[in-house]
Amino acid sequence: MFSLRDSAARIPHLLLGALASLSLMSHSAHAQNFPNRTVKMVVPLTTGSGADIAGRVVAKSLTETWKQPVIIENRPGAGGLIGTGVVVNADPDGYTLLVQSASYAANPAIYKKLPYDPLKSLIDVDILGQTPYVMITAADSPYQTIRDLVIAAKSKPDEITFASAGVGSSTHLAAEYFNQMMGIKLTHVPYKGSPEAIQDTMSGRTAFYMAPLDTAIGQLRGSKVRALGVTSKTRNATVPEIPSIAEQGYSNFDIGLWFGVWAPAGTPAAIVKKINHDINAAMQSPEVKAAYEAKGIKATPMSPQEFSKFVREEMAKYQKIAKDANIEPQ
Repeated sequence: MFSLRDSAARIPHLLLGALASLSLMSHSAHAQNFPNRTVKMVVPLTTGSGADIAGRVVAKSLTETWKQPVIIENRPGAGGLIGTGVVVNADPDGYTLLVQSASYAANPAIYKKLPYDPLKSLIDVDILGQTPYVMITAADSPYQTIRDLVIAAKSKPDEITFASAGVGSSTHLAAEYFNQMMGIKLTHVPYKGSPEAIQDTMSGRTAFYMAPLDTAIGQLRGSKVRALGVTSKTRNATVPEIPSIAEQGYSNFDIGLWFGVWAPAGTPAAIVKKINHDINAAMQSPEVKAAYEAKGIKATPMSPQEFSKFVREEMAKYQKIAKDANIEPQ
């Protein structure tokens, strides 16, 4: 039999339980009503970058699903840190999201201090897809094959240059991975983004660029650049005529690019789950599949938990590449 004292002692616990239930109900209601206004996807890279292309395809599909505008806002600069900071400091309500490439996982290996905690400041929502890099060189380049480039680089250490979409970008570390695998030393020339890197490689100012396939597909089809190989283990179905680097005598070579979505820390789990569900549904739609296939992107839907595990594995991979390349964090 309970005394009045026992009953009084239980009241705070009952109140806490009731408040927790109300909070869950409130978050669930918000998720059901989400979104009821414009959703902004911040891409911290230039227009025409791989993440920008994938983000626009999915944003268009989500606009139709949600019956609300989903807009892309490009905020390039500082290796993606400027745009990422915008999302980190946004209200955690699902209406401001980050769309970034594998550079999100590469940045912790390059910068000593980030203006945010990559493990705590943002929530891993979903992967948007994966694509290989394609090593491109000028159409009139002296390098006809990977072997030609490697032989030239070994005979002239540090003299041959390669482009990237910026210091610490995934394209930078993918090229460093290539250099390590081939045992060569080249000079890095960073650019503002993929379009600029492609342009200067196309004109012969740099020897090669590890271009995201979706950003270089137009130049490849227009024969404006020469492809030396794709970085996936096997050929890509969109450009089956381009051999993989692995099949050219470098069987262990395998590295790819991916794009993802993040939300500010504190975003309700129910809203994160809804965004993840709707993105995964979008990637299975015929329209998105066709748009992805045209650009060489493969949809690989994940749950938030699966994506979080994947991102952390990628961070560890880029840490190793940066360390082996003797890249001093800035």
